[in-house]
Amino acid sequence: MKGRVVILDEKQGRQMAALVVDGQLEELSVDPEGEAVLPGAIYRAIADRPVKGQGGIFVKLPVGSGFLRQISGIAPGQRLLVQVTGPAEPGKAIPVTTRLLFKSRFAIITPDAPGLNISRRIKDEALRADLGAMAAEGMAGAAEALGLILRSSCAEAEPDAIAEDIAAMRGLAEAVLADLAGPPELLVDGAGAHDLAFRDWLDPAPDEAVTEPGGFALHGVDDMARALLEPRVGLTGGGHMMIEPTRALVAVDVNTGPDTSPAASLKVNIAAARDLPRQLRLRGLGGQVVVDFAPMSKKDRAILDQVIKAAFKGDGEANLAGWTTLGLYELTRKRDRLPLAEVAKGLFA
Repeated sequence: MKGRVVILDEKQGRQMAALVVDGQLEELSVDPEGEAVLPGAIYRAIADRPVKGQGGIFVKLPVGSGFLRQISGIAPGQRLLVQVTGPAEPGKAIPVTTRLLFKSRFAIITPDAPGLNISRRIKDEALRADLGAMAAEGMAGAAEALGLILRSSCAEAEPDAIAEDIAAMRGLAEAVLADLAGPPELLVDGAGAHDLAFRDWLDPAPDEAVTEPGGFALHGVDDMARALLEPRVGLTGGGHMMIEPTRALVAVDVNTGPDTSPAASLKVNIAAARDLPRQLRLRGLGGQVVVDFAPMSKKDRAILDQVIKAAFKGDGEANLAGWTTLGLYELTRKRDRLPLAEVAKGLFA
């Protein structure tokens, strides 16, 4: 399967979406079972009680409790608008923020972050000027606190489509921001798998979009997803890495396999480092990650450092802590989705 292919499917009444680039799975989204809270959902909430020592406060939602990492300026009983920032782990409060984003395919409205901004990925100065004029027109008369970001997908979009997105997101933002009175309530749904694919995966434009039933099976996504449920990841040269989440951390063990040449360790470690960001993202793994790379010299470790930094450069959710005294490599990654092993139970068996 060559090129960039977006595949939408549904199983057991749950939406699924995949992005496959040149035959390799790059993104996978599966809606959770039942009435799960999806990231991006916006709620009217009521501040509950501060949590000493954690620098945050619980908020009352219509679906339970949320946790807001903010206390300054917030009093118990105060009504707030909050947005879900990530999945809720079992038995824990839903992570939320008061920094709302109203996000569509072409436009993002940013309350309390004024200004008209255009993605830096758009380099053409004439196009930037045209988009700037369109942004100014679309936000004319809006409250000063409302900002707008035009996304990189605007580069290949029709002006009417961009204008429609700006108007829709501005209207939604203004309606929600004015709806602070009342009990806790869901005001904006989070993005499901199909909405997420349409909003975030179409830049650059796909070579093919597959929407017929059974697309996952027909295009091999079922097999690729099933492989993600196994700890073993094959690497070039016969090596492999084992990715095993525990309660405290994600443990990654890299092995050279049958290759016993002097360069084997560096080769397999480079292959593992390059694939690790994709594996963690697709598996929905985050928190503390500890990697036991194959043994190598300090000179080779310096080379691997550069490979790791380059590999995680595009992953804004990761923080690279570096090497421990025991020779392990540590990093942390934000949990931006539920683990695939939890949401995909029975779907790819």
